[in-house]
Amino acid sequence: MNKVYASAAEALAGVVRDGQTIAVGGFGLCGIPEALIAALRDSGAKQLTCISNNAGVDGFGLGLLLATRQIKKMISSYVGENKEFERQYLAGELELEFTPQGTLAEKLRAGGSGIPAFFTKTGVGTIVADGKEIREFDGQQYVMERALTADVALVKAYKADRAGNLVFRRTARNFNPMCAMAGKFTVVEVEHLVDTGTLDPDEIHTPGIFVQRIVLNANPEKRIEQRTVRAAS
Repeated sequence: MNKVYASAAEALAGVVRDGQTIAVGGFGLCGIPEALIAALRDSGAKQLTCISNNAGVDGFGLGLLLATRQIKKMISSYVGENKEFERQYLAGELELEFTPQGTLAEKLRAGGSGIPAFFTKTGVGTIVADGKEIREFDGQQYVMERALTADVALVKAYKADRAGNLVFRRTARNFNPMCAMAGKFTVVEVEHLVDTGTLDPDEIHTPGIFVQRIVLNANPEKRIEQRTVRAAS
C-alpha cells in the first residue's frame, strides 16, 4: 500500500468534506501541519468542527480557515492569539467548546485507545463541568469527560518511513501523537521521509497502523509565535 502522496492537496483528495470533525496537531505554531491546513482551506470544505489546542494566529495555521469561515466550531484549550477567532466568537458566529489543556490531550488519547470516557478533578466546580456527570471517589469529586475522535486527523511529524511509522521532534511532539491515534483517517505531513526498515524501532513514537497518508514538506515555514528580544544596549 502506497501511503506517500505528491502534495498536500493530493493527500486530502477524497478524504475531506463538509461537516467533518478534524483533529489538528500542534501547540501554538509549534508542530502544526501547515501545508495540510492550507490544503484543507483550498479544498473548500466547510461547516467543520476542529479539535486543536489552539486556533493558530491571524493569517496562519487554523487562522486561515477562520478567515474563510470554514470552521463552525472549535474544541480548544487556548484561544488568545487570534483576533478573528475572538471577533467571530463574541459575535456568535463561532461555537467554542472550551477544554482544559490536559483534559483535551487525555480526551484525544482516550478516543484513540478506544476508551469512551474518564473521570478527572480538573474543572469540578467551574463552567467546564456544567451539564456533565459528577461522581465521588474516595471523598473527592470528579467530572466525567467523554473521549474525542475525529473523522480526519492532520498531523505534523519530523520523520516518517513509507509505512507511516512516525518520529516527532522535541516540543513539536505535543498533541500530534494523540491526534494521530484519534483520527479515523490520519494524514501526516513530514519533513524527512525514509525507506521502511531504516528507523530504529525504539525511535518510533507512533506506529504506522495509525497513518493512512503521508506528504513530504521538506521546507516548512516554522513561524515563531512571539519573538522576544532584549533591548539594544
